[in-house]
Amino acid sequence: MAEEKIYFDEGDVKVTNARFLTYGKMHSMGNVTSVAKYIVKPKRTGPIVLGIIGLVCFAFQWILAIILLAGAVLWWMIQKNKFIISLSSASGSEEALTSTDEAYIDRIVNALNEAIAERG
Repeated sequence: MAEEKIYFDEGDVKVTNARFLTYGKMHSMGNVTSVAKYIVKPKRTGPIVLGIIGLVCFAFQWILAIILLAGAVLWWMIQKNKFIISLSSASGSEEALTSTDEAYIDRIVNALNEAIAERG
């Protein structure tokens, strides 16, 4: 049997020609037919509503308005996109990993694609 080749090994995530390990869960690379990356954007309704309330408050109490507007801006800024790796196989599609670090997800997707391409 051929030796297991490692394409990515960082923290609790490992990609080899035989398996994809994600935080204790193992996915067999023999079953994986394709890999996709999806982006989930955060809902912005809350910060927008809080900002509108803050603007309305300027007519009554400007200190409260500033606090509400600052809260809305802060809330908006701390919301991050989520990046999801989805593995497709003959039995369907499965979300394998989620992170807010796009570069990290891209490195894993590239390693997975390389493992699939070398497998043939």
